[in-house]
Amino acid sequence: MENTKVHQHFVICKPYGYLSQFVSNQTKRTNKKMLGELYGFPKNTMAIGRLDEDSEGLLLLTTDGKMSEFIRSKKVEKEYYVQVDGIITDHAIEKLQNGVEIGFNGEVYITKPSKAFKLFATPHLLERKKKIRDDRHGPTSWISITLIEGKFRQVRKMTAAVGFPTLRLIRNRIGNIHLDSMNAGDVIEVKTLF
Repeated sequence: MENTKVHQHFVICKPYGYLSQFVSNQTKRTNKKMLGELYGFPKNTMAIGRLDEDSEGLLLLTTDGKMSEFIRSKKVEKEYYVQVDGIITDHAIEKLQNGVEIGFNGEVYITKPSKAFKLFATPHLLERKKKIRDDRHGPTSWISITLIEGKFRQVRKMTAAVGFPTLRLIRNRIGNIHLDSMNAGDVIEVKTLF
């Protein structure tokens, strides 16, 4: 009889302030919060892609390396809700759609075309302890950006490149998996991801 490994998969809502890793790579004691604090994940669980410490939202975890590779590929879209500094212009949205110049690994990189549009209503927001800022510091606006790639801090670099720095970043969708009504810190084990 063939021994096939049964993999485990998780859909989580990463809170603000957590690193997308399970153990610290630093030898010194650190106060950084890790994903492992949210749930008793099995050994060999890996985050599929990452969200930086300041970013929130949908993150998929698995023990299956092939599944991870597929989801990180250009075949699977990732959608982000982004709060930017200022009222974003149609011209800036058009530049985001067509690709912008960002720095990546010390070189100039032009992002692939993306889907981008302004959100006219504030999206469902995750509760967050650290406030972004209030209206006294000027207006903000929300946009949706959907990518098929994921360079280091790409969305933040893209909005800065068009003159509208990111204030808050929430990943809302990966392929057909949506954040929906999940709250920060929620973990759901699922039979399969795709």
